[in-house]
Amino acid sequence: MNHQPYEIGKVNISEAGERCKMLLGDLNGDGRLEMLLVQADGGIDDRYVPHQVCCLSAYDLDGTLIWRVGTPDPDAGGPGSDYPAQIADWDGDGNNEVLCVMNKQFLVLNGRTGEIKKCHDLPGEQAHDCIILANLTGDQHTMDILVKDRYKMLWALDHDFKVLWKHEGNIGHFPWVYDIDGDGKDEVMAGYDMLDHDGTLLWSCQNLDDHADCIWFGDVDEDGEVEIVIGGSVTVMMDRYGNEKWRYEDSIESQHIALGKFCAGRQGLQIAGLDRIIRGDENGKDGMFMLDSEGKELWKEDRKTRGWLTIIEPVSNWDDSGLDYILAYRRGGGVLPSLVNGHMQTIAVFEKEGYAVHADLCQSGREQVIIYDAHEAVIYSSSVLDVTTPIFLDIKRAQLQPKRLYSSTLYPGGEVSI
Repeated sequence: MNHQPYEIGKVNISEAGERCKMLLGDLNGDGRLEMLLVQADGGIDDRYVPHQVCCLSAYDLDGTLIWRVGTPDPDAGGPGSDYPAQIADWDGDGNNEVLCVMNKQFLVLNGRTGEIKKCHDLPGEQAHDCIILANLTGDQHTMDILVKDRYKMLWALDHDFKVLWKHEGNIGHFPWVYDIDGDGKDEVMAGYDMLDHDGTLLWSCQNLDDHADCIWFGDVDEDGEVEIVIGGSVTVMMDRYGNEKWRYEDSIESQHIALGKFCAGRQGLQIAGLDRIIRGDENGKDGMFMLDSEGKELWKEDRKTRGWLTIIEPVSNWDDSGLDYILAYRRGGGVLPSLVNGHMQTIAVFEKEGYAVHADLCQSGREQVIIYDAHEAVIYSSSVLDVTTPIFLDIKRAQLQPKRLYSSTLYPGGEVSI
């Protein structure tokens, strides 16, 4: 069942500098996604102090450096926390902008050129841990913004950067927004607190320790209503009204979770998880697990190799199976990035170590996976594919940026449409 993926592209990204995070989006409007390499500041303790961006380098899939803002820093910070940068059509003009925090300013850049379109002050000195784009005011054409510090304070800004409200609490790593009540405005799951679009506290999860590492929305049990699944000290599922439906406690630290249809023939969605069992470089260990829609364990990985920094994400439409796979990377212990199915079987191994991003890069109907390090980005696909040819020669509008790609985070959350 293990199928060797096709290597369909390789791009030299060494000029972008060390320890970059890659974002994907159609910056130049040619119908393909470009790679934006984001470098963040060093010299900070990112357990407590949020990053700022120091350099942005935009490459197309042919390897051409389209533009750069800032200068690569050999002493750049590492990805111990999020970098405040996203790609989105923020103003509804049909083209994607780059939003970032540089030099204590919130910048909106032209995606085609990198030129500054807007520049605004931050609402707080440390309001730059990450950028979350939302619809809080009901305007379907432009985007509002959420910014936060590391763990305590969240600010909501409208499209003109007016502070709408702020919230103090245990807000976790990356709040997720979703219109749970169908009023055309997003609610905000900020850690263990569900906030209405105006910042009103609707409900809070009870008896949960530590903080929320990742948050997912979806109709997990197929009852026609959206549920919220949170990975933190445990894995817990809430209904939209704040009632706990189940919790899975047989993990040490539920660092990452992912919703998807990983198993054929099972009702509802399954929840893939990553348990950080032992922290530490020398004897650190983690392991994946899988739950059914009722929170019952289907399997748990008995890992024999060391490594405790795994990141997992769901990949859809990799092949024609109709099922989702778990993309597991940064595993350590000599375990390469791979795709794993709902029965804990490895179906593809990527012969390169590094970080991973995934998307349909050229409107092929399939997702591709990019594995990258400080030197090169290697593009993989389940079939032979040409990513070097622009799709649109008459460039007018960029390819629509899906929510998953404009909500990029080190702590992947998301949603499954119902």
